[in-house]
Amino acid sequence: MQQIKYNKEYPNGVLVDLTAEELANNETAKKEAEQRNLAEQQAKAQKEADALAGNNKLLELGLTQAQVTAMTGYRPPAEV
Repeated sequence: MQQIKYNKEYPNGVLVDLTAEELANNETAKKEAEQRNLAEQQAKAQKEADALAGNNKLLELGLTQAQVTAMTGYRPPAEV
């Protein structure tokens, strides 16, 4: 893999091969970014599931959807 590096000697850049260490660092950074992205997606899905569950519990208690929405701000996906 190659990368353009800039320095005083090559202000417009020079194409160089990455070292094994640089390649390993890139792979590590890529895996960490993928893990963060997955964790964010899981957190978002959990938050949506919790909001729906809370909405449904309030409906089971006898409130109308309009009342639940007024209290929580949550709108079921079908109403958005």
